[in-house]
Amino acid sequence: MIIDKDCSIHTFYYYNTTMSKEISTIGKNIKKLRKQKGLSQDRLSKLADISYNTVIKLESGNITNPSIDTLQKLARALNVGVDDLLKQYLL
Repeated sequence: MIIDKDCSIHTFYYYNTTMSKEISTIGKNIKKLRKQKGLSQDRLSKLADISYNTVIKLESGNITNPSIDTLQKLARALNVGVDDLLKQYLL
C-alpha cells in the first residue's frame, strides 16, 4: 500500500506464475462451492483424488494456475462444470 502526497491510498498486487497476494478467482470459487456442499478441504481432496495440500494452496491463492486435470477432478467432485470454477462472478 502506498499513500501519496495527496493522501490517496494505492494498493498494488504483484503476480508471478506460482503465487499471488490476491486469491485467484478459481480459489475463491472452489472454496465457495466446497462450503455450499458442506465439504471439508480433506473430504474434497479425497473425492477429487488430489492432495490435501493442493486444495489448501488453491483456496489460499498459492496456486493460481492449476492443471486442467486438477480442475476436471475438482469440478467432478463438486458436481459442477470446469467453467463454473473459472467464472469471475459465481452466483
